[in-house]
Amino acid sequence: MAYMKFKELTKYFDFKTEVLDSSLLPEYVVEYIEENEKSMLAYKNSKDYILFTNHKMLLFDRDPLAAYYKKVHIVPYKSISTGAINFMPGKVELLFSLDSGYQLHINFVGMNHDKKENLKLIFKQIMKE
Repeated sequence: MAYMKFKELTKYFDFKTEVLDSSLLPEYVVEYIEENEKSMLAYKNSKDYILFTNHKMLLFDRDPLAAYYKKVHIVPYKSISTGAINFMPGKVELLFSLDSGYQLHINFVGMNHDKKENLKLIFKQIMKE
């Protein structure tokens, strides 16, 4: 008998603050951007970062209690099999199914119309790959 167990790739992330200037990103985030890539959009919360480039999504999960704990998820857009974007009042939720069968849920809170449009453009870029 075979069965597939549902397991999320990451916990839920709630990102609120857009990082407008990529020079404000920490060095440990920037070092994962390849020379042929360009940073398109970045968000942060109190401890975590998400960075969208033109080829991949980078999720940085830091634990403030364990100073040296940092988990980095690199998700190439070509490994995403399906995706959905949910628009709610003040919130956007990105839902992805990866080729490996894992699910990824990313929430963006405190969104106005312009920020929702930016995420819609990123979502279109991701699903185009």
